[in-house]
Amino acid sequence: MELYAASLTSYKRLLTKEVKIGNLLLGNHHPIRVQTMTTTDTMDTMGTVEQSIRCIEAGAELVRITAPSKKEAENLLNIKNELHKRGYNTPLVADIHFTPNAAEIAARIVEKVRVNPGNYVDKKKFEQIEYTDAEYAEEIDRIRDRFTPLLKICKEYGTAMRIGTNHGSLSDRIMSRYGDTPMGMVESAMEFLRIARDEQYHQIVLSMKASNPIVMVQAYRLLIKTMDEEFGEIYPLHLGVTEAGDGEDGRIKSAIGIGTLMEDGIGDTIRVSLTEDPELEIPVCRDIVKRYCPPAPRREPPLTSGEGWGGAYNPFQSKKHRTVSIGNIGGEQVPVVVADLSRLPAITPASLKAVGYTYDAVNDKWHIADAAADYIYTAKAELDFSLPGLLKVITTPEHWAAAKDHTKYFPLYEADTFLNTSTTSRVLNFVMLDADYLPALDALAGKTNIVLCLSSPQKNAMQMVRRICIELEERGINHPLIFITDSNWSTADEHLIHFATETGALFLDGYGNGICLGMNEQAYQQFNDTQLSGRRYTLAADTGAAEQFMNNTAFSILQATRTRISKTEYISCPSCGRTLFDLQETTTKIRSVTNHLKGVKIAIMGCIVNGPGEMADADFGYVGSGPGKITLYKGKDVVKRNVNSDIAVEALIDLLKENEVWIEP
Repeated sequence: MELYAASLTSYKRLLTKEVKIGNLLLGNHHPIRVQTMTTTDTMDTMGTVEQSIRCIEAGAELVRITAPSKKEAENLLNIKNELHKRGYNTPLVADIHFTPNAAEIAARIVEKVRVNPGNYVDKKKFEQIEYTDAEYAEEIDRIRDRFTPLLKICKEYGTAMRIGTNHGSLSDRIMSRYGDTPMGMVESAMEFLRIARDEQYHQIVLSMKASNPIVMVQAYRLLIKTMDEEFGEIYPLHLGVTEAGDGEDGRIKSAIGIGTLMEDGIGDTIRVSLTEDPELEIPVCRDIVKRYCPPAPRREPPLTSGEGWGGAYNPFQSKKHRTVSIGNIGGEQVPVVVADLSRLPAITPASLKAVGYTYDAVNDKWHIADAAADYIYTAKAELDFSLPGLLKVITTPEHWAAAKDHTKYFPLYEADTFLNTSTTSRVLNFVMLDADYLPALDALAGKTNIVLCLSSPQKNAMQMVRRICIELEERGINHPLIFITDSNWSTADEHLIHFATETGALFLDGYGNGICLGMNEQAYQQFNDTQLSGRRYTLAADTGAAEQFMNNTAFSILQATRTRISKTEYISCPSCGRTLFDLQETTTKIRSVTNHLKGVKIAIMGCIVNGPGEMADADFGYVGSGPGKITLYKGKDVVKRNVNSDIAVEALIDLLKENEVWIEP
């Protein structure tokens, strides 16, 4: 195993133990299974059955149902029987958090139970407690006593289990020793897994979920490494990003976290947690999975240069790759966004609206959005109007040479052309480099004022680009890097998943100083022809839907990877039977009045299980605390309890004002 995967240069599934969940086999190179979770009240038998059927018919291979207390756990039998009566035998999963008794009831009824080690036995009070080794061992013994009865029931009834760690609900005990870290997440699960192995119980799936994809990815990698070193085998892995949100942002954040791991062959089942109806999660899951399953073509052979991975690459810690700074690219600066406008027949001031610049002809001034591209690429001659603000143009060497303003226009070269020409910019040159073209590296090392634009036509493009990033770091070549990613998929969700996976994975690993997204000719035309019915991207004067879509997607990828913040971030749970208000409606309402608060992180949680713990690193929280009641948080501290839901959004705005983060829209 290479560090944490079967292969880090070509696609190869990580071999995991086989687990049987009812009539479904998981792990051991079986197909990657897709699943979701109901949002109905578990006591509403028929409502839960009907929603489960919609999920199953959409393609769900497992359906999870919350069982917060004994009565809901007992009602799982009625739900299961009604589903069987209607001819549906899809395995059911009981979601358990604080109630071991409910888990023990559910384990006798459904095919799988999910327990959260952070709150199954331990209680979370956000207290710092110092434990001696003896006291810590006593706590483990207490967990063993409370957890072992469930293991015995699962063995007797043939019930599988997911040990599901969540970043935001680590126990005070784990936090006191390991902190709020990926290693703490791993140890939280390993404590329960060791007890299960002592009981000779192995029908286990594990997960390491977080709302921050960086934390999530590092935790899964550490878990694999830890299991391999301690047991010599890997249990199946359930992948997911918690509280991803809704719409494009939720899909992008999920694809970055899940896709980064799946690119390296990791993952046996996935769930995309969207604040939408659960059946709408399944098509997104299927779009992610189909990238890696037959009949999809096999990945290309691995890159063969270099020996091992050297000391430059540490996938278990977040470390920014250091580069020089050239203009506004590289160094400590946030990544830039390059908008590809090369397919437009002409570029006018109206064309720039798609990439964040709106021209006010009456007053002769530009309005610049937070998500405004830093550069545009065109293969055409110098534009016949003055560029707004700090916007600059990348173009062909021929058009750059003919341009009058060499402070705003810069050339883009192929690597060989650049190395064999003497007419280059003294300020900034962009150099296209295919990620498997290693001979150019040493020749480029001695050049100055260049930004490398990395891409790969191979099917394992992410791995190829990552490998050359590592090569550059190991050789001490510190040119800034821009990732060029094209898509040849068809639908909006497919494009989102492709862009987020292939570029997001690289940013999570600390590489990259810029991003440029594109589509091949067929995908571009199809996208503009369909105009994304029902979405906000539409054809406008002198531009197309694709340019706006790709520009917004680039900024959303940088936001999700925490490398450039350009808008409000919402940490929104996907709703379940515990939810105490209409989560979708409330999320929409909160978003509509706060989406101008750049950089503020607001968590919207349906119940106390998902808050305050699951809010993780949110700045402010809006959490259901009872029917029609909301509790407001600043960080993890309660500010106002039991606010009536009809005035709670206004109360949230007041809280933002009190903390001086509110600005008038």
